[in-house]
Amino acid sequence: MFRRNYFLHPFARTNSFVRLAMIAFGVFFGALAIVHAKEPQDKKSAPPLREETRHAVSVETRPQLFATLCALDAAGFDTGVNPSNQSAGRVQLRERMLALQGPAVDALRKYYREHALADSGATFSRFVSFALAAGPPPKFEFELRRDELPPDALALEGFNEVLSNFYREAQLDQLWQRYQPDYERGVKIYRAPVSEIAITVMSYLREIIKSNSPRTFSVYVEPLAGGKIYFRNYGDHYDLVVSPGSDPPRDAIRHAFLHFLLDPMAIRYRAEAARASPLLEYAARAPRLPVEFHDDYSAFFSECLVRAVELRLRHFAPEDLASAIDQAESAGYVLVRPIYAGLPGFEKSEPAMSYYFPDLIKSINVTAEARRLRGVKFSDAAAAGDGIHASGSAPVAASKSAAPEEKDFAEGQRQISARNGAAAAASFERVLAAHPNDLRATYGLAVASALLGNADRARELFSKVIAAASQNSSAEGGAQPDPANLSWSHIYLGRMYDIEGRRDFAVAEYQAALAVGGAPESARAAAQRGVETGYQTPPREKKPDGKS
Repeated sequence: MFRRNYFLHPFARTNSFVRLAMIAFGVFFGALAIVHAKEPQDKKSAPPLREETRHAVSVETRPQLFATLCALDAAGFDTGVNPSNQSAGRVQLRERMLALQGPAVDALRKYYREHALADSGATFSRFVSFALAAGPPPKFEFELRRDELPPDALALEGFNEVLSNFYREAQLDQLWQRYQPDYERGVKIYRAPVSEIAITVMSYLREIIKSNSPRTFSVYVEPLAGGKIYFRNYGDHYDLVVSPGSDPPRDAIRHAFLHFLLDPMAIRYRAEAARASPLLEYAARAPRLPVEFHDDYSAFFSECLVRAVELRLRHFAPEDLASAIDQAESAGYVLVRPIYAGLPGFEKSEPAMSYYFPDLIKSINVTAEARRLRGVKFSDAAAAGDGIHASGSAPVAASKSAAPEEKDFAEGQRQISARNGAAAAASFERVLAAHPNDLRATYGLAVASALLGNADRARELFSKVIAAASQNSSAEGGAQPDPANLSWSHIYLGRMYDIEGRRDFAVAEYQAALAVGGAPESARAAAQRGVETGYQTPPREKKPDGKS
């Protein structure tokens, strides 16, 4: 089952207003052997992985990636990388692809124009996701059932045939044979570091990968990735795409491998982990917390867990450790500190982490943490990212010369961030008084209505945003709603239906969200989860301060 995408590089950029809306909806829907192992310094002395681990953890090439990225080159996709920073061979390959002519190339370029997104990074990410889900050439048929495919791959329906025809016409099989030795050299460089990291992490957690496990962790070395790192999770399969080089990104590999080992534990014990879910309300106030965590406590908990274990494995000096924990918390990862504090208890115990996990969760004093978090000042959105998971952007500020309605709109955003539904509604209503068909303000008022607990009004306004997408003339100047606002409008309606027990209607809304072109990946992932598991309000039996 598809769960979610992880972004290491490039960073996911998310509409800031949607990020603020997620904060409001968190409130609305809630109301409705001990080892301190250091990584080996001598790369040549890395012990070999056990046989079953070698099957589960691999470093390899993937012809599907090569073919897909060649197709992007031929279609004219601009990676944004300065040619002076690329090898001569890479520049020559791109020029060769751009010079191709033929019916299959024409069809490819037409398909690309129809499916490219405004954000080039999101476009590239979408095609990488396709390549990770596609089967081998020359047919590139999906290896998963349709209901198991990630949203990005679903968005490129029909590309299998387009790529297959291009592969044959451009004779990419011969080109792959030419470049494959270079790829294999890159794979060889990565094998020792990946082996070291896997052994270190498994030793610390006292976990082994069983020989009959279907789970896999694959590192794909891809020179055409342009120096970026992509991490994807398709059910039991975790894929990391990296660029070759003499200095592999150890931090990124370790982070991804920790997710591979720890995510199943967080899912297995999600009921126990939910006791700390009230703390997500504090975390959601952090401008730098990625939007995908605002309404997905399971993903949020997993991310905090991984970051806490990372800190134990990196063996910081005391002053550096304190700074790292403070930075994580100021970015919204408020569970890192209490989880980290509970890890010494695990290290002194005997069972593997998969058995100790409930005790680690119990070590979190939710009441004390809630009390402490009241005084925490989160970093603003303009603060420098931590290099791994930054997403989102700062709310739009109205300049002194901005039109009155823009100032009102920006004020509405600020009030949503402050959870002041009444003030936010007043600001958006002033915009709508001057421009009745302003879809941004309509969406904003829907969010404010939800924050005020007015479900009927919120439903009406979200429906208006959706209706504008199919009626060009209904919006001022024939404008269309922003894809992010449109997709989240469908998702929120779907969640309302889920809460009401109207599952068929809910699924229809989630599927509509998946069909929105240009929707952010966080929305697609949320919609896919809605289709698969539905929406359930997190437990809110007690307030964060422990009072009922």
